[in-house]
Amino acid sequence: VQLQASGGGLVQAGDSLRLSCATSGLTLRDLSLGWWRQAPGKEREFVAGIRWSGGNTYYSDSVKGRFTIARDRAKITVDLQMNTLKPEDTAVYYCAAAFRLIASTVTDRSRYVYWGQGTQVTVSS
Repeated sequence: VQLQASGGGLVQAGDSLRLSCATSGLTLRDLSLGWWRQAPGKEREFVAGIRWSGGNTYYSDSVKGRFTIARDRAKITVDLQMNTLKPEDTAVYYCAAAFRLIASTVTDRSRYVYWGQGTQVTVSS
């Protein structure tokens, strides 16, 4: 099982960035995939999630309306389009997989059983 996150970088406030999580070794139809982030000195926090089967999406309040999570069935990836980036979005972003999350459990970190390595996103003011 492997989750490979990519697409991070250094951008200015207001810019956009697209992260991608490539998956392998997973039966995706039973899974939900999510993006989490961790800023220096802070707890890892939920950003966005999607059920592979059905496409239900979930967002934290801090990114709702600016970020969009989507699955690419052909590439077997989960992408996070991040628009109107703010300095407070600066963090290491991780993709993770869990089994069949619902709205009430999607933010429960303990539900996620597979994690990829992080990709750094830095937003300068």
